[in-house]
Amino acid sequence: MDHDDADLVAAAVRAVPGVHDLHPGAYGEVATYLPGRRVTGVRLRDERCDVHVVLTWQAHVRDTTDAVRAAVRPLVGGAVDVTVEDVAPPS
Repeated sequence: MDHDDADLVAAAVRAVPGVHDLHPGAYGEVATYLPGRRVTGVRLRDERCDVHVVLTWQAHVRDTTDAVRAAVRPLVGGAVDVTVEDVAPPS
């Protein structure tokens, strides 16, 4: 897996209905490091991908996390672990 794919993963996750944004983790530890920058909320590993998200207020958790996995799996070709870090307040 090419770590440059982190941008594609991030865009795919943000496009899923019910996802408010990516989340960097409790201490900012969830990220893929690229030359001169990092993609927060996405951690690419050799055989898996960790995605940490903030959901919208009305999002159904299981449906949204399943949709995130479905959007990301073709990009990474391995397991996709999704962690819901927070829920955005209603607007």
